This record gives sequence, C-alpha cells and structure tokens, in this order.
Amino acid sequence: MMKTMEWKEQTLYLLDQTKLPEQVTYIACKTWQEVYDAIACLVVRGAPAIGIAAAYGVVLGAYTTYQEQQSNESAVFIQAVCDIGKTLDRARPTAVNLHWAIMRMLDCAVHQQDHTVDEIIKELEKLAIQIHQEDVLLNKQLSMVGTQELSKIGKPLTILTHCNAGALATAAIGTALGVIRGLHQKGFIHMVYADETRPLLQGARLTVTELMEDHIPVTLITDNMAAWTMAQKKVDAVIVGADRIAANGDTANKVGTYGLSLLAHYHHIPFYVAAPISTFDRTIATGKEIPIEERAEDEVRCFNGNYCTPKQALVFNPAFDVTPHEHITGIFTEYGFISKPDMITVSSFFIENNIKE
Repeated sequence: MMKTMEWKEQTLYLLDQTKLPEQVTYIACKTWQEVYDAIACLVVRGAPAIGIAAAYGVVLGAYTTYQEQQSNESAVFIQAVCDIGKTLDRARPTAVNLHWAIMRMLDCAVHQQDHTVDEIIKELEKLAIQIHQEDVLLNKQLSMVGTQELSKIGKPLTILTHCNAGALATAAIGTALGVIRGLHQKGFIHMVYADETRPLLQGARLTVTELMEDHIPVTLITDNMAAWTMAQKKVDAVIVGADRIAANGDTANKVGTYGLSLLAHYHHIPFYVAAPISTFDRTIATGKEIPIEERAEDEVRCFNGNYCTPKQALVFNPAFDVTPHEHITGIFTEYGFISKPDMITVSSFFIENNIKE
C-alpha cells in the first residue's frame, strides 16, 4: 500500500497523486508555501490527508518564522504562525478536516505563549505527528464499525463507490475503502464498482489502483453508467467518503455523490457515508451553508493535457456537491454508527459518546 505522506527531518514528503498510476513520485515540501501549493493542486487530496498535511505545514511555517524572526519574543512568533495557519486554511474551502487540523495546531501555539519559541515548535511538531497517528487508528476503528454493520447482511456484497476515500485520502486504510477492505477480509465482497469520477478521474486512477493492489474485485464504470449498473448488477450498497457533514447530516463529497444518492434512493439501495468525527461541522445547521469549491475551467475543457472542447467554452466546475441527509442510510464513524442521520440523531450521537467539539 502506497504511503500518502511521510514526515522526516523537518521535511514533508507527499505522494504526488496527480501522477498516479503512471508514476509513483514524492514531492519534498520544506516550506509551508509548498504544502499550500500541494494541497491546492491536489498533489495531496482527501479530507483527512489534507488536514494532516496542513498540520505539518504549520510546523514548517513555525520553523521558517523562527529562522527569519529577529527576536525570540513568543507573542510575535505565535502571531506569525497563526497568520500562516489562516493562509493554509484557505487552500481548499470545502473539506472541514483542513480547518479542524489547523485550529488544533493554532490553539496549541496560543496555549504555549509562556514557553520559549523553541519549546513551542517542539510542541507543534509533536501535535502534528499525533494528528497523523490518530488518523491511522481511527481508520481501523471506522473500518470495524462499517464492516460489522454491513456484515449483518450475511452475504458477499456488490458495492458501488465514488471518487477515492481510501489509503490515498488518509494516513492508513481509508474511510469508505477501509470498510470495503474490512468486508473483503471477512469474505463479504463480491464486486466493487468504482465510478470514474470526472473530471479528474480519482476513481479510475486512485480507487481502482488501490483495490487492484489489494486483490479486491473491482470494475471501473464511467459516472453516467451508475444508474444502469444499479439496475443490472444488483448493487447492495453505495459507500462514499465525506469532506464536510453539517449538524443535520447533510454531507458534502466529491461532485457526483448527490446524483448517486438520488439513484440509490430510486433503486431502494442503502447509501452509506464513512467519515471521521473531524469531518463533522456542527457550526452549520444544513448543507446549504457548506462552501462549495469551484475549480479551474480547464480541468473540464482538457483531457490528459489536451483540449477536448473549444478553448473558450463556458464551464461550471464545482468540486463538490451536497447529499441531503434524507438520502443517507447511515454514517460510519470511529465512534460508531449513526443510523438515519438528522439533527436529532447526530446531536444525540455526540452527546452519548461524549464527543467534544
């Protein structure tokens, strides 16, 4: 299994996911600006992974500030680090894990204001490594929750998934693909249908690569084949990841997910979301408040670097859409399963599990 990132000797090594599967290359980020660029241009992608990368970006920003700052005054240093963190937070607006990780890092810095600059940097690096390690553990826990729930169906399953919510989107086995991996280990996977995921083909390039490497049966389909696949191939469940979940359970994920939820609803197929608690944003009531990133028009105009439309063609290119909670059968988290998410069930789940915001 390819490693998404590695922190070593004050350098963040990121697997360049824009080059997969043709090339397996790593980019060495020695500055926070390089981390920002890597997040923005999808060298690193997937909500949990970009949160971890951003945490290390704050550490790199702290090292840079320490080297450039003329004084050792902690207050000045912390302010500079906070400014860097706020800039990193703007790299991609939809995935809340990015904001969640950066806020943890900046809160750590602020609470170290009575310490020396050197001590603050050490604490920031320690926390970034902790965030990285936490993701490895919660991937396993989330996978167990989803595997246990879907194993109750009692037969090998045909699953449909969208985009990439696997090892390449996290620090370990993934969220949606973590559940699929858990089911496969127990002999409960018949076939996985992976949407191509236009326009950047994360499903084709990344999900199919991951599943084939793990010898999990997978069939690639284009996005517009999903309805017919559901009708003809007896799909048992749809499992996807998430980039932000509102207080009522409305979920933002890679564009195309909303359409899948409508198709699943029509075909009476259960629709599941697999996401860590850090993906919940309970400061917003519904999905209408989730900011939706719009990306460059040439991502749609071009295919493999070549124009496939007139160069001046108008393009609407949202990177995400929002699935209403009414279409979601349940959400797998590291704390357990949220059945039929809505404002009440999500709130109760947080209270029952003593989950702090």
